[in-house]
Amino acid sequence: MNAAAAEAVHSLWTTAAEPATVDKIGAPTIEYTQLAPTLIVVGAAVLGILLEAFVPRRARYYAQVFLTVVALAAAFAAVVGLAVGGYGSTKAGIAAMGAIAVDGPALFLQGTILLASLVAVFTFAERRLDPAHHGHRVDSFAAEAAAVPGSEHEKAAVRAGHTTTEVFPLMLFAVGGMLVFPAANDLLTLFIALEVFSLPLYLLCAVARRKRLMSQEAAVKYFLLGAFSSAFLLFGVALLYGYAGSVSYARIADVVDGSVTAVTPALAETMGNDVLLLIGTAMVLMGLLFKVGAVPFHMWTPDVYQGAPTPVTGFMAAATKVAAFGALLRLLYVVLPGLTWDWRPVMWGVAVVTMLAGAVIAITQTDIKRLLAYSSIAHAGFILAGVIAATPDGVSSVLFYLGAYSFVTIGAFAVVTLVRDAGGEATHLSKWAGLGRRSPLVAAVFAVFLLAFAGIPLTSGFTGKFAVFKAAAEGGAGALVVVGVISSAIAAFFYIRVIVLMFFSEPKPEGPTVAVPSPLTMTAIAVGVAVTLVLGVAPQYFLDLAGQAGVFVR
Repeated sequence: MNAAAAEAVHSLWTTAAEPATVDKIGAPTIEYTQLAPTLIVVGAAVLGILLEAFVPRRARYYAQVFLTVVALAAAFAAVVGLAVGGYGSTKAGIAAMGAIAVDGPALFLQGTILLASLVAVFTFAERRLDPAHHGHRVDSFAAEAAAVPGSEHEKAAVRAGHTTTEVFPLMLFAVGGMLVFPAANDLLTLFIALEVFSLPLYLLCAVARRKRLMSQEAAVKYFLLGAFSSAFLLFGVALLYGYAGSVSYARIADVVDGSVTAVTPALAETMGNDVLLLIGTAMVLMGLLFKVGAVPFHMWTPDVYQGAPTPVTGFMAAATKVAAFGALLRLLYVVLPGLTWDWRPVMWGVAVVTMLAGAVIAITQTDIKRLLAYSSIAHAGFILAGVIAATPDGVSSVLFYLGAYSFVTIGAFAVVTLVRDAGGEATHLSKWAGLGRRSPLVAAVFAVFLLAFAGIPLTSGFTGKFAVFKAAAEGGAGALVVVGVISSAIAAFFYIRVIVLMFFSEPKPEGPTVAVPSPLTMTAIAVGVAVTLVLGVAPQYFLDLAGQAGVFVR
């Protein structure tokens, strides 16, 4: 009996050991050319970490700045090459096994992020604004980020002339994540891109040279609230996967539309469950609206903008908004067009509250960086008006607005770094009184940026607002435009108030001085002014470009 049993078991073994006819897992096909912009930036970031390990300390700063500028310029050239090659229009498609979309909006937003980052690098690399310490030039970042603020260890690092050159690879990692974020074509890629660009930003916020405790507090707030928003987004992804049986944008869109034919029994049970769809969508939108800085997910913005090193604030305010709005557009226009009647009323409410709250609270601010933070919240509301239009014009107007806004923002924060007193940057508004008499050129440049924020004609801000409001009105959101115009009028008050303070107030004898920057910061400010005026005076070419880039691939 035992022999028979053993033979039966043996027959089981031999049967199991026979090669089963299982489909082999195929090697992934990756379109490296279409992913070139992201690969260049991430490759340079990895190379930057190796430079930190192997290049002597005195040569690191120059090596890192050179590598970062070359990488961003090369990535931008790759984006232009793809656009010229037709990948923004006729050859638009899905790359990397369905994970990344290469189409007009993706390339336009990637180009904007790369150009804005390239200008922001110049403010990161600035080393002439503070007086030299112990014969060493210093930048905006802590001598040694790991040292306790005010400790002997930190003082020794300052005396030795150490600099935190790791900020450059961190910035490149953040840019790499931002490039993937608006191009992500499934929810998991979206989440991974979010984490890849958020984590470096949390670190960059914590490494200010002056006011280090405030900087670290800002980073902790950003990290904790960012972790909450990531958790909401991930929970939303799980619910949408439960609803559609897939994380792919196209598949979810098909299930929402009801155009799926082949359905498994398990999926058939969840597909009818709209609760999963609506709660999942709401949670993913919460994660994205947090990054955009829309009310009521805006509470991190003023504290983080104020506490972070000013070059980081400028970079974050410009590039993060572009990436987050790109992801929001793709989610609403590609995944959820069948749910427009559900998400539009909610986004209406968010846009109205964001415009009004940003404009009204900004009036009460006494710190220039907090004022610009609430200004950025109001601008998020204006851009949402274009998103709500749900038309091709809505997409192109949002793309144009993001491009215009990012350069004005970096330029404005670059000017903030120049106005200094004994404690570093003089960000309290009272210190800016009479700046136009003491340093008319700097005050005039800042006035140009403020007028652009206010949407005064002949600036890029006016063209952007006009395009967004026109698209919203044509998309049936006329009431939203009225609220937008009222918010713009309120916002204009506090922008003009700063201009009046600079030019029509008596300068205080103990007032701040304006530091003379190196050509790096001068270039950043000059590019900001040039883009502001060109997009205000002759915007048609760029409006057409945004119009051609406004079609998503699915």
